[in-house]
Amino acid sequence: MIHPTAIIDPSAEIAPDVEIGPYCVINANVSIDSGSVLKSHVAIDGHTRIGKNNTFFPFAAIGQLTQDMKYAGEPTALEVGDGNTFRENTTIHRGTSEEIPTRIGNDNLFLSYAHVAHDCQVGNNCILSNNATLGGHCTVYDYAIISGLSAIHQFTRIGEHCMIGGMSRIPQDIPPFMIIAGNPAAVRGVNLIGLQRRGFSEETRRALKNAYKKLFLNKSNNLATATENFLENEQAKDENVSRLIEFIQSSERGITR
Repeated sequence: MIHPTAIIDPSAEIAPDVEIGPYCVINANVSIDSGSVLKSHVAIDGHTRIGKNNTFFPFAAIGQLTQDMKYAGEPTALEVGDGNTFRENTTIHRGTSEEIPTRIGNDNLFLSYAHVAHDCQVGNNCILSNNATLGGHCTVYDYAIISGLSAIHQFTRIGEHCMIGGMSRIPQDIPPFMIIAGNPAAVRGVNLIGLQRRGFSEETRRALKNAYKKLFLNKSNNLATATENFLENEQAKDENVSRLIEFIQSSERGITR
C-alpha cells in the first residue's frame, strides 16, 4: 500500500490500509486514518490530523507552514475530517497559533489550485473550484460553493448554501442562501436551484426570496434598518430566514449586497 519511493517519518501515524503513492512526503506529527489515498507527490507537514477516506491528488500540499507574518515558530495544527477530496496542487495551511488550528470538515471538494489559508474554518459539503482562494481566518459554512478564480478577503464569513460566481472579489461577508457574483461582488438572487436540490420546502424558498427582495434589492435602504423592519414580517419566523437575519446582524465586516 506504500510505494517504495515515498518518504514517511517514522513517528507519523498511518492506518494500515492507507494507500501512499510514488514520491509522497509525510513528515513527523502527521496522522492519517483509514481509507485515505495519496495518489503521488503529495506533501503533508506539521501537526496535521487527517480523518477517514480522504483522497489527495498529485502535488497537493497539506498542513504547510502558515504565511502569516506574525507566526513565531510555535507548533500549529491542521485538522481534516472525513471524505474530502483535494485535487492537484491544492494548498492547505495550518494555523498561526497553537490555540486555533485550521479546520476542514467532511465531504468537501477542493479543485485544482484551491487555497485554504491559515486559521480558516471550513464546514461540510463545500466546493472550492479551481483557483478559489481563502485568505486567513475565513469561515465557510456548510454547502457553500465558491467558483473558480474567486478571492475571499481574510476574516470573511461565507454563509451556508450560498453560491459565489467565478472571478468574484469578496471583501465582505456573504449572506447564506444567496447567489453572489461580480467585482465588486453583489447579491444576484436566492440560490433556489441549490436549495431545491437539498430538499428545502417551497414555502421556505418563497420566504427567502421575499427576504431577498426586502433586504437586498433596494440598495438605497440601510441594511440594518431593513433587517429590523423585516423582523415584523410573518415569514421572518421561518428558521432559515431567521438564520439569514442572525447572520446579517452578527456581521463584523459588513454584508455583501
